[in-house]
Amino acid sequence: MPDFATGLKCKVCGKLFPKQPINFCTDDFGPLEVVYDYAAVRPHVSRATIERRPRGMWRYRELLPLDGDPTVGPQVGGTPLIRADRLADAIGVTPGKLWVKNDAVNFPTLSFKDRVVSVALSKAREFGFKTVGCASTGNLANSVAANAAQAGLEAYIFVPSDLEKAKILGTGVYGAKVVGVTGTYDEVNRLCTQV
Repeated sequence: MPDFATGLKCKVCGKLFPKQPINFCTDDFGPLEVVYDYAAVRPHVSRATIERRPRGMWRYRELLPLDGDPTVGPQVGGTPLIRADRLADAIGVTPGKLWVKNDAVNFPTLSFKDRVVSVALSKAREFGFKTVGCASTGNLANSVAANAAQAGLEAYIFVPSDLEKAKILGTGVYGAKVVGVTGTYDEVNRLCTQV
């Protein structure tokens, strides 16, 4: 599969970076986003092409930042859109025009986080990583733990030490190493980034 991602770009200053495992600008600490060659994508993607593919997130693979085929989360996505006429009426939208994406039936952890985690861990495997981690207070932790277990990756999950035990139960079930950190979520996230 051709790779249409050309690099990374700082959302603050616009500085370009090659594809590498970083997530912030080294000049201003701004977040980085993936840059695509959309002109090169165009001949490979059409509505008909996408509709012929199996339902799921990977039917849009040309628009995801992987060099090859996805290796984590093959069943992610494809969750239903639910018509929300009563909500539409309550907020003044024409009935039949408002739909809500139900990611509560996503695989494997019933969370919208499964989408981003499957892409991130597929990319981590492309970079040759054997260990992954995150800071979380719930859904992200469970998704990283579940998807890492499926992919054969070691996972470290940093959480606030006072987080309710029920929230991290699902994380531990998958064999992730849970690290409780004394401090706010921002402090936990900062430590995770430094590690």
